[in-house]
Amino acid sequence: MVKTLAHWLAFIGLAFFVSGCSAPVEQISLTGNTMGTTYHIKVVPNDKLPDPALLQAEIDMALEKVNDQMSTYRPNSELSRFNQLALAQSVTVSPDTVKVINEGLKLHKITDGALDITLGPLVNMWGFGPDARPTHIPSQAEIAAVKAKTGVDGIRVVGNRLEKLKPNLYVDLSSIAKGFGVDKVAHILDKYGVKGYLVEIGGEVSVKGTKADGEPWRIAVEQPTMDERAVQQIIEPGTMAMATSGDYRNYYEEDGQRFSHIIDPRTGYPVQHKLASVTVMNKSCMVADGYATAMMVLGTQASLALAEKEHLAIMLIEKQGKGFKVYYSKAFKRFLVD
Repeated sequence: MVKTLAHWLAFIGLAFFVSGCSAPVEQISLTGNTMGTTYHIKVVPNDKLPDPALLQAEIDMALEKVNDQMSTYRPNSELSRFNQLALAQSVTVSPDTVKVINEGLKLHKITDGALDITLGPLVNMWGFGPDARPTHIPSQAEIAAVKAKTGVDGIRVVGNRLEKLKPNLYVDLSSIAKGFGVDKVAHILDKYGVKGYLVEIGGEVSVKGTKADGEPWRIAVEQPTMDERAVQQIIEPGTMAMATSGDYRNYYEEDGQRFSHIIDPRTGYPVQHKLASVTVMNKSCMVADGYATAMMVLGTQASLALAEKEHLAIMLIEKQGKGFKVYYSKAFKRFLVD
């Protein structure tokens, strides 16, 4: 699933405005580019940390490695080499790539197929990938033909080898790879015993401890509107990761019908429900990222039921006429700021 960059940029502007309201005593700030988006990192320094330039170099190298493993835009990445395989062939990949693919397969099962890391051909068919926008609305037969090329049953993981069991299978980890990148950066900072940080990549966030002045990190969840930016809710994550997904900017209209970039892998069609934004809290940003993606497919009631079953902390914003209605799972309410 493709997440909307404009949404993330607005979200990050709000997030860092809120987190920076109290001027810290001393704080390291790092910014850069990765995974086709940007990152922003705020770190409370300690005696174990290397020079900021060296720290950023280490972070950049770690994120570059993730790109070399999982980017679909790099023809020689581990994932691209798997996608280029013919049927019944296999390729050896890194433990990191295996970890992310296994998480994708696990979440596919937990979400009843709402998260599908083989969804790419359907996304492209509807005009939300590198392919051009379709000249006509795909027919049921066309959707069925493309859908036959998808399915996680076409992947087999054996140790560090990925086997392709279905021809034309194409795996895209964009629904969870940015969250994994956030976890990677957080692990680097944890290695140096950092007591407080905020790591963000393309809108996915991991937070630990407090700011340099002892104040809690606060993050603004944006109201899902195409007009002027507005804050829907301020939250205090504590030590937690967070991912938000929305559908309100990346869509097109054809003959008066709205087509969202969020494609339900179970039907092959864009979703039609009123859910506009999902925010998920989890210890792992990769896991939060995957659930946020899946819940935008599931819709409000199914997402709330899943959150209750799996004890997930989620916030849902649903379109209601000209306004919005917000839903919280029980586990999310402790993060709210009045």
